[in-house]
Amino acid sequence: MMNTNDAMLTNGLDEIDHKIIVALQNDGRLAFAQIAEQLNVSPGMIRIRYNHLIETGMLRVVAITNPLRMGFETMALIGIKAEGDKLLEVADRISALDEVIYLIIVSGAYDIIAEVVCRDQNHLLQFLTDRMYKIDGIRESESFIHLKIVKEIYF
Repeated sequence: MMNTNDAMLTNGLDEIDHKIIVALQNDGRLAFAQIAEQLNVSPGMIRIRYNHLIETGMLRVVAITNPLRMGFETMALIGIKAEGDKLLEVADRISALDEVIYLIIVSGAYDIIAEVVCRDQNHLLQFLTDRMYKIDGIRESESFIHLKIVKEIYF
């Protein structure tokens, strides 16, 4: 079985690239000079490699909010079954809804999994009944309300 380090190295990244990524995963605000000091290389080298990682799409640095601290008290995963010939259209329409923060097309019991954030359970109910269920091509869905986030990482 291939571990994460092996997978990273086979994608054209060397050990220093991998260590830059790990450092930024821990703190995306780290200065190039700090990363360079940790890796015992020059800040210029970090800047060049960082720019290459960004240009090739290997790395994207973003601010991640905490929905619970921003007034969204209800989060849920929704498993959705769609009519086969409308799957991509349904996925596009659901992904356009403001409450949807993550959407994937999957194999298995559901065709689509969506993660949503809502102010409260009433907002979730309104989202489901007034917006999502009105999308043509949805056959059925099942909602799973988040009770507690135990682990959350961004890879």
